[in-house]
This record gives sequence, structure tokens and C-alpha cells, in this order.
Amino acid sequence: MGYLYLALAIAGELIGTTYLKYSEGYTKPLPTIVSIVAYGICFYLFSKSLLTINLSIAYATWSAVGLIITACISVFIFREGITPAGIAALIMITAGVIVLNLYGAPVKG
Repeated sequence: MGYLYLALAIAGELIGTTYLKYSEGYTKPLPTIVSIVAYGICFYLFSKSLLTINLSIAYATWSAVGLIITACISVFIFREGITPAGIAALIMITAGVIVLNLYGAPVKG
């Protein structure tokens, strides 16, 4: 159940971050409200995931998955660029999180 909460927290973070961009510095009310509510839900669900997942594993997974999907959103939706070095960095972050998930910490009971 912890990983379901974590996945939903990541989805909330992605929604919040995307609408943060649409809010244009909190000058547009509807995207601002969506962003704030999405972040609130995100942090609630993340806290629920920590009941069964180690903090280091949960945070690393949340950060990496969120970062990679946010990079894709910025490139494909907002048409922002990414350099080859940025792509290499995303690959290294992904590899690090995979290693951490496989070998980094014992599973919580």
C-alpha cells in the first residue's frame, strides 16, 4: 500500500508542478488553487507512504521519478530544451535510485 501512496503522491506533485508553471507566478487564480491543493494532497499521501517505506527510499524514488517526468513535461508540453548533459544526469539519477531501491536500505515491516 505504501508504494500506491507514493505513486499517488508523485502524481500530485506532477500536477502541482505543472499548474505552478501555468499559474505564472501565482497571478492566475485557478492554476494557483490547483497547484496548492495538489501539493497538499501530495504531501499527505507522501506521509502515508512513509508508514511502510523507509524515508530514504521513498524520498529518492519520489524525487527521481518526479524529476524525470517533470523534465519530460517541460520538454514535450512547455517546449523547453534539455542538453545531452541533462539527459545523462537524469540517467545517472535513475540508476542511483534503482540501486538504492535494490540494495540501499532494509524493507520496513
